[in-house]
Amino acid sequence: MAHTKTSYICLPCRASYKQAYRGDHDRLCPRCGELLIHVGSAFAAPRRRDNAAWRTLSVLLNAGVRFHKSCCGGPGYRPRTLSEVRERMAYARKTGEPFARALVRRELP
Repeated sequence: MAHTKTSYICLPCRASYKQAYRGDHDRLCPRCGELLIHVGSAFAAPRRRDNAAWRTLSVLLNAGVRFHKSCCGGPGYRPRTLSEVRERMAYARKTGEPFARALVRRELP
């Protein structure tokens, strides 16, 4: 049975790698040797020079948000700009909602 490919990224190198998912073992970046982060099969990497997009991605990943496909298609809403991240983090602080849940809200009430 063929394994589907999924994305792994290295935040320090700003590099993305599509590899077969074969369980839960660690993978190392071929550039720097750091551990790669499993981000999911519905991930599309930003351009390496796009600093704001990588900062946004870093916040999402550190909050535990990943890009796995759901039964209905893609991973759902993910913020693309730092201002969207700031809005959702302020909302989470105000309401007490966990950051990861607030970050994936399509619209804020």
